[in-house]
Amino acid sequence: MSLGPIPYGKQHITEEDIQAVSVALKADYLTQGPSIKAFEEDFATYVGSKYAVAVSNGTAALHLCALALGVEPGQKVITTPITFSASANCVRYCGGEVVFADIDPDTFLIDLAKLEEALKADPEIVGIIPVDFTGLPVNLEKVRALADAHNCWIIEDACHAPGGAFVDANGAVSKCGSGMYADLAIFSFHPVKHIAAGEGGMITTNNEKLYQDLLRLRTHGITKDPNLLHENHGGWYMEMQDLGYNYRLTDIQATLAASQLTRADAGMVRRREIAKAYDAAFANEAKVGIQTIPDEAQHAYHLYVIQVEDRKGLYDYLREHQIYSQVHYIPVHRMPYYQELGWKQGDFPLSEAYYDRCLSLPMFPTLTEEQQQFVIERVLAFVNGQ
Repeated sequence: MSLGPIPYGKQHITEEDIQAVSVALKADYLTQGPSIKAFEEDFATYVGSKYAVAVSNGTAALHLCALALGVEPGQKVITTPITFSASANCVRYCGGEVVFADIDPDTFLIDLAKLEEALKADPEIVGIIPVDFTGLPVNLEKVRALADAHNCWIIEDACHAPGGAFVDANGAVSKCGSGMYADLAIFSFHPVKHIAAGEGGMITTNNEKLYQDLLRLRTHGITKDPNLLHENHGGWYMEMQDLGYNYRLTDIQATLAASQLTRADAGMVRRREIAKAYDAAFANEAKVGIQTIPDEAQHAYHLYVIQVEDRKGLYDYLREHQIYSQVHYIPVHRMPYYQELGWKQGDFPLSEAYYDRCLSLPMFPTLTEEQQQFVIERVLAFVNGQ
């Protein structure tokens, strides 16, 4: 029996999405038009931030954040090894040095005790990039306390977590990207993410100066704002005030993303239903480890990760049944580039142990109950030798 192919993640494009993009294609602007600002405002409302800046992808978002916060050669920034390499690479783009803190083996997130140890041991660390891995929010209230104690800024990598949140010590719900505790937060609109625009990203913040800097940096460092110009020769006049980049999002992508945003809440409900079914299926199976969810967390479920002893065997077995699971992630410090910088196998044993056993199962809103049950049956059959 096969219900495949079943990928680990998949975009869902509706007729409404297609119509929205069709309208954008017939509009006066294909880029730098009014659709960008409209999407930014809608997204800021969705996450609860004051400002949002749309950019070409999540990696560009990280790079611009590092630039806006002034990362310089030799400065140190700390993040988790269990993330996509862009979370660390953005520091290297600016000439900074990357430091890692190992993960909590139950939540798979950066271990806050190890983070504190690293901050105390190295006063040269200027910033922290916590990652809401799989969609599980890092408790940024606790990270903020550490950051303030050690004079650090925070970039929240929330690429996995639009719609996620945690409840702080005062009982307030802090949405991922709200800016309640982080200086900046970033999101991705890659096809397997919650909001699919082909490519695209977003930066959110509550800091007006950072917002203005980001607007300029995403467009070559150029501004036409009369209030910011050093001089003004006329309506055509613009100034390049910084060395920026062309990291703009097109109106076509923004229109698609805005259409997808209208279904974000419904998609979240479905993701949590899928996760609940997986949890129930594996709760009493000792051979399948699942992620621990803290009481204060509201998981966004970009990924559903399990841990098994024979990960490679299960991966191959599922592919034989047209179930295309994936591995997230190879620890960043084990990449050849970072090993050339001095990191090595054994530096972060919990991250390495996680990597040896982790597997991401299919998780996307259009996954049917029949398909999910087939995935569950195949996983259980393999781990129990059936």
